[in-house]
Amino acid sequence: MQRMLGDWRAVAVLLGPALTVYSVVMLVPIFWSTGYTMFDGNAIRGFEFVGFDNFIRFFQDPTAWQTVGFTIRYALVLTILQVACGYGLALLYVFYLKRGGALIRTLVFFPVILPTVAVALLFSRMFEAAPAVGPINSIIMFLGGENVDWFGQSGSSFWVIILMDLWRSMGFYAVLLYAGVVEIPDELIESARIDGASGWRLIRSIVVPLSLPVLLSALIFSINGTLKVFDTIVALTNGGPGTSTTPLTVYMFRTSFSFGEYGYGSTVAFMLTLLCLLVTLFIFNSTRRDLTKG
Repeated sequence: MQRMLGDWRAVAVLLGPALTVYSVVMLVPIFWSTGYTMFDGNAIRGFEFVGFDNFIRFFQDPTAWQTVGFTIRYALVLTILQVACGYGLALLYVFYLKRGGALIRTLVFFPVILPTVAVALLFSRMFEAAPAVGPINSIIMFLGGENVDWFGQSGSSFWVIILMDLWRSMGFYAVLLYAGVVEIPDELIESARIDGASGWRLIRSIVVPLSLPVLLSALIFSINGTLKVFDTIVALTNGGPGTSTTPLTVYMFRTSFSFGEYGYGSTVAFMLTLLCLLVTLFIFNSTRRDLTKG
């Protein structure tokens, strides 16, 4: 094995095809899109070099800043809820549902495999206000409240999106975090209980520190996925009302393919990539400081 890894020709034969496919599928489009940020136009009317004008336009675009604000708010809220609910379910599986945990895990995980459009249609019918009244509004009216137009207001539509995506994804994070919690040796748990640790103290002092690597992985996975949300927004609200629930991905798609502004759309995509990178670095650095202090 050492001799094979030391032979550059063997390494090229083994890694060459995979690196070639990766470069064609991932790296080439990334550099191509980055190059478009310096141009204005599209494939039909041609391209014109504009330098950094697209970046200046982005920083002066109120709609772009609105989409940035929604993207960050959506990502922060959903990430906290996904990881918190997933971790809570993982603790429930390990410490309280040892026998029936498999069935509960399957039921909670089931929404993950459902098609996005089907889930969006389900929630749009549940929260429907007109022409038919959905189950949620029916319950509100039965309790003496008024019919609520959930998708006609930016605040209510935001929370419907959060609820839908949380219902769809918390089963996945529960299984992911369960894999980290279940690996904690039973001897450590029993020793901590003998020493008097129980409940929240046991979780804070033993379970969380030992499952921190998988918790960090779930956090990074979640924040990057939520920053790049696209399909659920398009399927449920299509970015409305107006642009109040439009994330950067949808704004980039509309700019590039609906309005034919490839340069500015690539600039929006570049800013989204930069945002994901900065958030990931912030999480890594924060976690490293916490580990150093501990």
